[in-house]
Amino acid sequence: MSAAADGFRMPAEWTPHERTWMAWPGPNPTFADPDDLAASRAAWASVARTIRRFEPVTVVCGPGQSVDARALLGPDIDMVERELDDAWMRDIGPTFLTNGRELAAVDWTFNGWGAQGWARWERDAKIAAYVSDLAGARTYASKLVNEGGAIHVDGEGTVLLTETVQLGPERNPEWTKEQVEAEIHAHLGTSKAIWLPRGLTGDYPPPLPKGRGGTPNGFGTLGHVDIVAAFARPGVVVAHSQPDPAHPDHEVTKEVIGLLKAQTDARGRRLEVVEVPAPTVLEADGHWADYSYINHYLCNGGVVLCGFDDPRDEIAAGIFRRLFPERTVTLVDARTIFAGGGGIHCITQQQPRVR
Repeated sequence: MSAAADGFRMPAEWTPHERTWMAWPGPNPTFADPDDLAASRAAWASVARTIRRFEPVTVVCGPGQSVDARALLGPDIDMVERELDDAWMRDIGPTFLTNGRELAAVDWTFNGWGAQGWARWERDAKIAAYVSDLAGARTYASKLVNEGGAIHVDGEGTVLLTETVQLGPERNPEWTKEQVEAEIHAHLGTSKAIWLPRGLTGDYPPPLPKGRGGTPNGFGTLGHVDIVAAFARPGVVVAHSQPDPAHPDHEVTKEVIGLLKAQTDARGRRLEVVEVPAPTVLEADGHWADYSYINHYLCNGGVVLCGFDDPRDEIAAGIFRRLFPERTVTLVDARTIFAGGGGIHCITQQQPRVR
């Protein structure tokens, strides 16, 4: 039996949480330089402390790292120790589900974002089952290579996906689109998939046209949706917009926004698309920047929004305050997190509250 057949579904991120799960950065190819590792730990801790103002947080640390982590995380954050390869809990952790009474989780197959040369995933591939067990969830294992950052749901049957992720040869070369959709729906309880053609330019490792683009050191997910578009509520999507024609994402986001505006959700509603302009910076470390406010995190009573010390930070914060008037919007500097290949949404994973 599948999770959906058993009555489980993935709730929308804005529903109440029991807690947030994160993973602690350790020495690995992403944080090979000691200074980068220290800066990353400070950035992860800042996000964790911000979320803790709204709900409990548990951080998975590598063996022997919890003592040092405590100094940055503070006394109110729970920690457990487990072998890790990297620190992107959205992708290595479970996708939690509920049936209204019980907690369940999907353990997707994880292969290092398409078996990329810099990635290590032998330990991370076991984290979803570990976290699911700690949370007391019933675990459903899927053979689909997928990550939490590659899906976004409205809680009412609709899921956003990206063709270069689930359909890419790096992850599921033998799967058809129909097979991918069937597997996604069987585990998330969704019924309609909206496919975006690709993600942001900076999310693909170089080389790209003109010999640049992609993230520094080649990091990237090959097109995760959670940096491009996300549901804000049923029928409403926030979408990344690059207004500067000098950036290749100008054309990418124009196509994505046009596609979304023409779509209906699982209940037949025409999508309302709220465009969120990209930060003004076009390049970071000699590569096209993929800085995005879309990669935010919703927690109980709060919105944790990526900040970039940019003139558009407050514009984005204003948009999210209008979308979520009952929540406190907090900007947290995410430039260090983006240098590693992701954002605030990428380092968090929500565990829904079971009523």
